[in-house]
Amino acid sequence: MTTSTDHDERSREQGPPADRPLALITGVGRTVGIGAGIARRLAASGWNIAFTYWSPYDDRMSWGREPGAPEVISQALVEQGASAFAIEADLADPDTSARVFDEVEQRMGGITALVMCHCESVDSGLLETTVESFDRHFAVNARATWLLIREFGRRFAAERGTGRIISLTSDDTVGNLPYGASKGALDRITLAAAHELAHLGVTANAINPGPVDTGWMPEELRDHCTRNSPLGRLGTPQDTAHLVDFLCSRKGEWINGQLLMSNGGLSE
Repeated sequence: MTTSTDHDERSREQGPPADRPLALITGVGRTVGIGAGIARRLAASGWNIAFTYWSPYDDRMSWGREPGAPEVISQALVEQGASAFAIEADLADPDTSARVFDEVEQRMGGITALVMCHCESVDSGLLETTVESFDRHFAVNARATWLLIREFGRRFAAERGTGRIISLTSDDTVGNLPYGASKGALDRITLAAAHELAHLGVTANAINPGPVDTGWMPEELRDHCTRNSPLGRLGTPQDTAHLVDFLCSRKGEWINGQLLMSNGGLSE
């Protein structure tokens, strides 16, 4: 579900209107997350930001809910000169994508960039994955990606050549079947958009950011990934944010229909 009234506490808008392009970023629920890093970077580069979050997902995960995170993130964006609008949205609901676009357009105008950082990610392998978990992973990671891109394509009205679609993906599969399989579907959906929305001058790319520890990694996995990274460290939200920022700029418009490995050269 998403918010529907001006006074609903789950919707929050801050900052004065400005003549800046608008990016919609999904999955911005924690201040330390990749989505929040991307939002801050784009705000600093002159974008207004609308973002979604879904606290019940964080409640189910080991890191838990971060109270007040949407307000803190919004304030940081406003301090960088952006208008900010936060929407709590369950992307497992097939009606949510259209409602998010309706709300954002009503509050802030047309969307120029769609950056999808949302995910369902619950570890399970081939033998223990439940049908319910499998279906929810595909609903959030694949179906919602398609529905968001569909809304973007139907409504896009910005200058030709400025439109951007970016999704975050993963090559994780072993021991993480529903997540990896649904991210594989996300890749294909995103790359299809590069061709099917070409008449709008919109580019579409998927980014695999590699291992970025935002509070979910056990120490053993952190050590493994660090040892196998040529740069001797894990990725950071800022690493991904800088690439998204470039792709959203005019300088990045020739990169299209790509699955970009941005993982510091990690080899398993």
